[in-house]
Amino acid sequence: MKRINKYIVVLGLLAMVGCSDDFLDTAPITDTTDESFYQIPEHAYSALIGCYDGLQVVTGASGRTFYTASEVMSDDCFSGLGYSDGFDYLAIDEFDISKAPGYQDLYNDTWIKYYQALYRCNVLLQRIDQIDWTDNETLRNRYAGEARFIRAYLYFDMVRLWGHIPLLTEPSTENIPQADPAEVYKVIAEDLVYAADNIPEEAYNAVPNGRITRWAAKAMLGRVYLYYTGYYGASDLVGVVSKSEALAHMEDVIAMSGHALVSDFANLWPAASGDAYAGEANEEIVFSVKYTHTSDYNGNTDGNHWMVLFGMREFMYFPYGNGWGISATKKLYDLYKDGDSRRFATVIGVNEEEIPFDNFEGQREYTGYYNKKYTPMSEYNEDGELVSSAVAAGNESFQIGQFQDYFAIRYSDVLLMAAELGSGSAQSYFDQVRQRAYGNNFTPLTLTADNLLKERHLEFALEGIRYWDLMRQGLSVAASELEANASVLSGNIEDTKTVSGANFQAIQGLSQIPNTQITLSGGVLQQNTGW
Repeated sequence: MKRINKYIVVLGLLAMVGCSDDFLDTAPITDTTDESFYQIPEHAYSALIGCYDGLQVVTGASGRTFYTASEVMSDDCFSGLGYSDGFDYLAIDEFDISKAPGYQDLYNDTWIKYYQALYRCNVLLQRIDQIDWTDNETLRNRYAGEARFIRAYLYFDMVRLWGHIPLLTEPSTENIPQADPAEVYKVIAEDLVYAADNIPEEAYNAVPNGRITRWAAKAMLGRVYLYYTGYYGASDLVGVVSKSEALAHMEDVIAMSGHALVSDFANLWPAASGDAYAGEANEEIVFSVKYTHTSDYNGNTDGNHWMVLFGMREFMYFPYGNGWGISATKKLYDLYKDGDSRRFATVIGVNEEEIPFDNFEGQREYTGYYNKKYTPMSEYNEDGELVSSAVAAGNESFQIGQFQDYFAIRYSDVLLMAAELGSGSAQSYFDQVRQRAYGNNFTPLTLTADNLLKERHLEFALEGIRYWDLMRQGLSVAASELEANASVLSGNIEDTKTVSGANFQAIQGLSQIPNTQITLSGGVLQQNTGW
């Protein structure tokens, strides 16, 4: 008999338990077993909240998360960090474990958190029909749809990062071998189709921001379709979703969800928007992972712990907070043409913004550029002192108190996915994204496959998307884009940053499976090539 995880998160939903500004709050439940727990619909609801919490924990954890790996492996960031720090991120960035041979468990904590979150989803889906759902079948299907979306989201992260993973669709501690990726994608596709069919059709803002909608499931199907068919060279998504069906899902989101573009790109991001921030519940956010400032050092992971990695190295300058110094590349900054408002909103340019940064000796791979979309923030307190916004919000530490939500899917992505999938309105969708970026400087550009992918890079840089967009274009294309030979400062000493496309091809873009997990499996799990 397995006990339910100690911390189940209580969700403040407008329609069910009253109005709350916070989507997540934590409360302990310790005395119930999964066999006896599922008696009434409210029990399924509490378990569903536990699934959301599992997603929040694994995506918001500190260290080598999916987001940090996605950015460090891309051509938009170098590993950076402190001059005297370990070389774990360098090994990830350069696709070369010989840079940090002592790091045999780069992702062990991340691996464990993913399977913990999956376990919660699988228990709920296994036990949900113990409950009498008479006259409540729509609610039952909604809860199941949300849980299946979360499971699909988790598996999509995992199968992209590691390629071959154990596939569990029921709660189990069985030692099983890695599944063929197609088997994993079949579960992902079926889960998302179920969610798209069973979560009620209602406007995106009919439920609290952060809760999964039918439109989020449909948008996610487009992302999964494009990645799977690109990376694996398949004609459809494992026989579950065809190209025309994927497009139909995108058109549904565009026509019926109520989502729209925020008028000013900068207003999507706290650090770029000044006093005009559109907020976390704005009309462009199709799905986000919610975070709060209430994390502590007692096991409660409610915040965005990875964001501190992308702040300027131990340096605070309003409105930017201090962080650990993963650096953005000059290549990224230079991609943006004059008149493209996304450059200012995406990248902190130290010299361009006349920031008096002076911690050159403490920074490795200093480029003069940092992530602006997801950077720690600072503010002036009542005494006129510049302090971390996380601390000002009430957290004890800027390291764990970051609370900016992660915008997993934006409406602009839906527009560009629909264009890529061959919509009859493809040129219009493409133009809408570019018109916002350029404003009065907009000039038309003919939609081609190459132009669309370039536009995706400009639109979604530093959002955890670029690396995977490269992967789905083929390993040779990705290798060419990822190669780097750039001038940087490390410890205030001129250095050359080199990334080898051959190293990337040798590992096929996949990441290290934790060697502790391989050992615990008795060799049932196999390491990815090159690690």
